[in-house]
Amino acid sequence: MFSNNDEAAINKKLPKELLLRIFSFLDVVTLCRCAQVSRAWNVLALDGSNWQRIDLFDFQRDIEGRVVENISKRCGGFLRKLSLRGCLGVGDNALRTFAQNCRNIEVLNLNGCTKITDATCTSLSKFCSKLRHLDLASCTSITNLSLKALSEGCPLLEQLIISWCDQVTKDGIQALVRGCGGLRALSLKGCTQLEDEALKFIGAHCPELVTLNLQTCMQITDDGLITICRGCHKLQSLCASGCSNITDAILNALGQNCPRLRILEVARCSQLTDVGFTTLARNCHELEKMDLEECVQITDSTLIQLSIHCPRLQVLSLSHCELITDDGIRHLGNGACAHDRLEVIELDNCPLITDASLEHLKSCHSLERIELYDCQQITRAGIKRLRTHLPNIKVHAYFAPVTPPPSVGGSRQRFCRCCIIL
Repeated sequence: MFSNNDEAAINKKLPKELLLRIFSFLDVVTLCRCAQVSRAWNVLALDGSNWQRIDLFDFQRDIEGRVVENISKRCGGFLRKLSLRGCLGVGDNALRTFAQNCRNIEVLNLNGCTKITDATCTSLSKFCSKLRHLDLASCTSITNLSLKALSEGCPLLEQLIISWCDQVTKDGIQALVRGCGGLRALSLKGCTQLEDEALKFIGAHCPELVTLNLQTCMQITDDGLITICRGCHKLQSLCASGCSNITDAILNALGQNCPRLRILEVARCSQLTDVGFTTLARNCHELEKMDLEECVQITDSTLIQLSIHCPRLQVLSLSHCELITDDGIRHLGNGACAHDRLEVIELDNCPLITDASLEHLKSCHSLERIELYDCQQITRAGIKRLRTHLPNIKVHAYFAPVTPPPSVGGSRQRFCRCCIIL
């Protein structure tokens, strides 16, 4: 029931255009509350111009298809951005109605909407030609047919996330890039069927590509990634973690072709060595984040090169790089990035690291977090001394188990002296 607030002073003194402008800054919940104040506010609050950007993640458990249909009818052509992330109750029929009504949609997040199939992408292709960003992560029913449809109807597509859509193959990628050559960001994480041929299509047709995620695409080898490097010179972010077949040839190709590289994630790529990282560091001076976890062949030599050539380095993971020693950390602590840039360093399971490394990091005034789990030569005293110089730093450290107590109730309980300093 509406109150009699239509004659309130605010409605008399402020023109509707100004009230409408004020409402445009409110979130979904507040707009719905305003819609219950009076008939006048109901009309203003539910005006389609106030519903250009909608994120329903906080209500995901309550969202069903009819809700999306009603929103689309209310918003119509005003809606530009919609997130249905995690809304398990939304399926193809609701999104077909949505696509028909909201033809100006530019950003659509369907991450985790597991009822979605190729039919949704067909609807988007038919009605939503202005679509630029689409997230279909974990929509596991998506196949090559979806990518073909998007290629035919969404030529402006710049960002596509199809992580864990493991039915996608090189044929789908080939179809996609032929119609969406303006792609700037592509996430293929967990698309385990992809081979080098798929990357060759991307390298040939997507010169604007800036971000590429290939995590756990385990069939990828040097051949495919070298094609990416040679065709995508604007590449700034590459994740190839878990692509265990790649070698130093990739690091050489990145160094020679992608000087703007800022983020490199190559965790568990155990064939990479100091030789490749030397070439990379000497050519890619804009590196900001590097994940080298379980790159087990690298030594202090890599850290020396990074300290000399990469002054913008902010985040560095060296966990399980068991050949790293205090000397490598000393060079890093004295490097160009140390004083004002370096924010996070992860050294979990680096057995040669001692308290001396912590002394070398005292001058890193921007350091916010350091990981030291299972660094057996790190002591509480060393951590305490570091914190006297960097009082706001978060230090996560795990100290080796001591002799366990007798078993309780037939099962042996894990007992350790564990230190997590917040």
